[in-house]
Amino acid sequence: MRRAIPLTLTALVAALALTACDDGGSGSGSTDGAKSKTGSGCATGAVALEVGSASVAPAAGDAGEVPVSITNQSAPCTLDHFPGVTLRQGDRSVKLPVSEGAQAQTLKLAKGASATFTVSYVRGADGDAKALKASSMEVTLPGGGDAKSFPWKFGPVAGKGADGLDASVSAFQQVGD
Repeated sequence: MRRAIPLTLTALVAALALTACDDGGSGSGSTDGAKSKTGSGCATGAVALEVGSASVAPAAGDAGEVPVSITNQSAPCTLDHFPGVTLRQGDRSVKLPVSEGAQAQTLKLAKGASATFTVSYVRGADGDAKALKASSMEVTLPGGGDAKSFPWKFGPVAGKGADGLDASVSAFQQVGD
C-alpha cells in the first residue's frame, strides 16, 4: 500500500527549494545590479573591464562598434541577462537599449576566463541637437557593483526618436574555449 506524502511536507520542501535560490539581493526587481539566479553574479569590483580597439565611425551616418572585455579576477561567477551601458554628456545621460534580436545567454566565468560585449552606434553630425556628444560611457554588470566609467572618444552619437540614441548593446559572448 502506498502512502501519500502529506501536503504540508510537500509545501515545506518547495519553500526550502525556493529559499535556496534566494539571491540575497535587494529585491528591487531590476536585472541591472541583480545577482544571477544561477550562481554568484559577476560584479564590477571582481572583474577587469577594458574597452578594446574600436571600429570608429569616421563620419556622420557611419556605424561604429566599441568592444568591452570582461576578465574574471576572482571566484567563479556568472554573467546573466545583458550589460548596462549609459552614455553621458554633462548632466544628460542615456541608457542604451539591447540590440534588436539579441538573445541573452548565461555565461559562467572561472577565474581568469573572459567574455565580451559590443556597443554599436551611428555617428551623429557635429552640432545636431538630437546627437549626444558623449564624454563618458558607464558600464554596469548584472552581478552588481559600482558602474565603471570610460572616456568616450568616438565622436557624437546620432539621436533616434524623442530622447534615444542610435546605439545599442549586444549580448555577452564567451572568449576562448
